[in-house]
Amino acid sequence: MSNVPLLGSVDCSSRYDATSSGRSDGHGPTLPLADVDRPIVEKRLLRKLDLRVAFLVLVYIMNIMDRTNIAAARLRGFEEDLGMTGNQFNTLTSILFLGYLLTQAPSNMILHRMKWPSLYLSSCMAVWAAMTMCMSAVQTYYDALILRFFIGFVEATFFPGAVFLLSRWYKGNELGLRITFLFCGNSISYAFSALTALGILGSLDGALGFTAWRWLFFVEGALTFTIAVTAIWILPDFPSTSNVWLLPAEQVLANQRMEEEVVTRIEREGKPEDNFSGLTEALLDWRVWWLGVTLNLLISSTSFANFFPTLSATMGFSVTTSLFLCAPPWILGTATSFIVARHSDVTGDRFWHIVGPLLVGVAGYILAISTMNTTVRYLSLFLMTQSPVAYAVTLTWVTNTFSQSQSKRAAAIALISSMGSAGFISSSYFWPSRWGPSYVNSYLLCISTSVVCIAMCWIFREHLSRCNKAAEAEEKVLGLPEERKHQPPDTNGIQPSFIGYISKGIALCGTGHIRGARAAFDVASVYTDLDPETIHFLLSIKVIALFHADQHDETNLLLKELTNGCPNADIRACHVVR
Repeated sequence: MSNVPLLGSVDCSSRYDATSSGRSDGHGPTLPLADVDRPIVEKRLLRKLDLRVAFLVLVYIMNIMDRTNIAAARLRGFEEDLGMTGNQFNTLTSILFLGYLLTQAPSNMILHRMKWPSLYLSSCMAVWAAMTMCMSAVQTYYDALILRFFIGFVEATFFPGAVFLLSRWYKGNELGLRITFLFCGNSISYAFSALTALGILGSLDGALGFTAWRWLFFVEGALTFTIAVTAIWILPDFPSTSNVWLLPAEQVLANQRMEEEVVTRIEREGKPEDNFSGLTEALLDWRVWWLGVTLNLLISSTSFANFFPTLSATMGFSVTTSLFLCAPPWILGTATSFIVARHSDVTGDRFWHIVGPLLVGVAGYILAISTMNTTVRYLSLFLMTQSPVAYAVTLTWVTNTFSQSQSKRAAAIALISSMGSAGFISSSYFWPSRWGPSYVNSYLLCISTSVVCIAMCWIFREHLSRCNKAAEAEEKVLGLPEERKHQPPDTNGIQPSFIGYISKGIALCGTGHIRGARAAFDVASVYTDLDPETIHFLLSIKVIALFHADQHDETNLLLKELTNGCPNADIRACHVVR
């Protein structure tokens, strides 16, 4: 590979052989990947990334525990001690998500421009942990209400930020499993937060004169704070930032993988990325609003999760037994989530992997409505916990849909997550105490939102199907070649995939898709280690392509560099243009 990009400002006097250097644009070092075995480096890179995703799961577990611990505290006098009446507990649950609604979109736009997202996310984590610890000292309902709002305000930065961070490291066919792996922290947290609460509520009640629910908030907040301090050194930054845990070849490959991921979409649309227009573009894109409403309905349909200890208690067991029975359904839900996500990535299908879990959840709601039999109702809880994986698959669908522009993707993820979070606010009132213990009306609302969500997913799927057919037809008209990455290089050492990207660049220049041409040429530059003569010739090809695309400024700049900086350049092409 050459150190020289195949389109743009080029210093042709630099070396073309195997050297390593730092980029001036802040995208990390560049190395000749032809000198290393890409599959080995890629496997090593993914293994390192996956270890850090595992730590993100731990952070998300604490995020969910700090969000839902009031459900366990409710079983040990939390409502009575603060004098709550009517729907005040439901309001206390929903107020946290009002903070989510206000923070997610601006937070992701800030994160997109930050150089060290690890510092940003871990700092936010430390702040919400400190406020969770303060929940142990509240004396009135209104104290708790104010604290819960600000906890949600800060917590909101994490999940959409983590999803965006993953989308900057993993390719589309790898992302679904990782997002689901992250989202499994949700199921794991619901399982083990109940067991953790069981231990704290059972062993610390009355210690140092404090009631059990106060210890619950303090201990879980302190644990989150400890993990937040550790996260500063473990969470990854963006591929464009130098990461000390990556070897130079791995850093280069991480950037290359993202360039390869976006080139196809860029070549179709040919739109340059403007960091300041990402939010505007997302707000004006009807797909963002459609998917936001869809996610809102999906979250509303799975609102049972925030009241799971209460639903477990309707079977008539003691507080200790009810909390213990919360764990097995969520453990099964975690296991099946991996299977669903992996199959979704392998097949490339999102729609059926969203609809399937939702239908299983609907079956659970119907079982719960039909009887108060303890065995059947407990079985219904196992079916209900299969539906939340649809949330992770939907987020993968979102990141794949808005994968071209990083700024627009950040804004889209945050806006859709914010609209989805509004579902937590409204659905908190799906479960008033007066509808218990059967909660028939609550389950009917969950069934209704599931059905509408499925219908909206189907409509969106049909839209994407039509768009894909139109894109395929456009590619045939342009005569764009198929990538043949698995074919061996020809006798000149130039891989067919390299030739394919060069051909794409020329074709896109001819149709005015200059942004797509740049991306195609840049990706082509990392496919092979070219000799200087080949590079000079290809630079000349680009001069001709840009000239015929009426890009005269770039043509003149490149001509000047070819004639002044490259004494061995193919001047014949320059004369053709002149």
